[in-house]
Amino acid sequence: MSKLTSLIRRAPKRFSAVALIIAAAVIIPTVALAWGPSRETFTIANPSDHVQFNSITDNPNVGDERNFVGVRESGSANTWYDSLNVQSGKTYTVRMYVHNNAATSLNLVANNVTAKVDLPTTTGKSVDINGFISASNVGANTKGNNGAYAEVYDDAKLTSTQDFNLAYVAGSLKYDNNAGTFTLPESIFTSNGAKLGYSQMDGNIPGCFQYSGFVTFQVKPQFATPTTYTFSKMVSKHGENKWTETYAAQPSETVDYLLQYKNTSATQQDDVTFRDTLPTGMTYVNGSTTFGNAKTPAGVKASDNIANGTGINVGSYAAGANAWAIFSAKAPTVDQLICGPTTLVNTGKVNVAGTSESDTANITLNKTCAPGTINVCQLSTKTIVNIKESDFDSSKYSKNLDDCKTVPPVTPPELPHTGMSENIVAIVGLGALIASIAYYVASRRALNQ
Repeated sequence: MSKLTSLIRRAPKRFSAVALIIAAAVIIPTVALAWGPSRETFTIANPSDHVQFNSITDNPNVGDERNFVGVRESGSANTWYDSLNVQSGKTYTVRMYVHNNAATSLNLVANNVTAKVDLPTTTGKSVDINGFISASNVGANTKGNNGAYAEVYDDAKLTSTQDFNLAYVAGSLKYDNNAGTFTLPESIFTSNGAKLGYSQMDGNIPGCFQYSGFVTFQVKPQFATPTTYTFSKMVSKHGENKWTETYAAQPSETVDYLLQYKNTSATQQDDVTFRDTLPTGMTYVNGSTTFGNAKTPAGVKASDNIANGTGINVGSYAAGANAWAIFSAKAPTVDQLICGPTTLVNTGKVNVAGTSESDTANITLNKTCAPGTINVCQLSTKTIVNIKESDFDSSKYSKNLDDCKTVPPVTPPELPHTGMSENIVAIVGLGALIASIAYYVASRRALNQ
């Protein structure tokens, strides 16, 4: 692993992205193990005989140094956590401990000490922050390499029940040690990293607790503003504007349908779209659609797309604003109805910012048929018809009207894909993500505070 990582670092920029893609399958699973790599460890009583970072297991201040990245709420004196649930409006501090474990008596100075932070810009319910510490002469001046690694890493995880991303708090990045507090460049968030040191950030850190330090910076979780709104659907006798959820209509009667929307969120909602699905037997009246809002309370003409699946876009609405749409439809003729009561359910829908809400309004109809007739399911056509009871033939008809209900075919669940092609796609996707992170500093979102 160390040789592969070194190869990627030495590669020219035009090649490094490709190298990262190839290495993704190795690097990502390793980083997912939190700290690493697995390495020789030391204690306070028995420190290292060579330059090696963060490998003492009984540090009185941080415990096991391999677990060197932690996070906590800014301004609190709480414990540093490996994983922490974040909340909207709060800021969190990330800490990386840096310690050259070489014994004091050996006077071994680590050279070109560099810190890197992988701070993803992705959105999700969990975001991992990975920290890396490296030096160019790790393992030098030793009686034997003893499993020394040029770079060590660890991570901390921020989580939430809602999707979020992290914004770096501009100006919060610093390095603290016994010599003072030093400002670090934001190159720490790129593949170049940032040099550390002791009295100056020249990349040189002697071995001993005295020369250890902490990289810290702050992040703030950013949550998407919830898209909230109300929607309702109602029906009325044509032209009366007496809106109700259910209306008793006559065969062939024209009725009006009303769709109502209101923005109940704190931000503007764009491209609000009304759609309607008429039940079988109802016929849309061409040219009948109007919509209105606060600017056009009397309503304006709209296209007939409200009922054809396309829908009508009624524009943008600020917090608290509302809109409505009205159109007409004609009920089935008496010849299209079966004997007895019939309920036709009409469904309206509003689409807002990739979300939708639906509501229904019903009309009821009743057809009185001659004595001695019955409604049956015609088995050959799967339609409900009215016949003389004396004409009933069980080979042609069924008195169970549910036999006319069609059942959609069941699609069997798709089996997991484990072939080579899926694995290659996964590797390339992970590699592309790593490569994009390495060069994103120019476009990083910075939150001034």
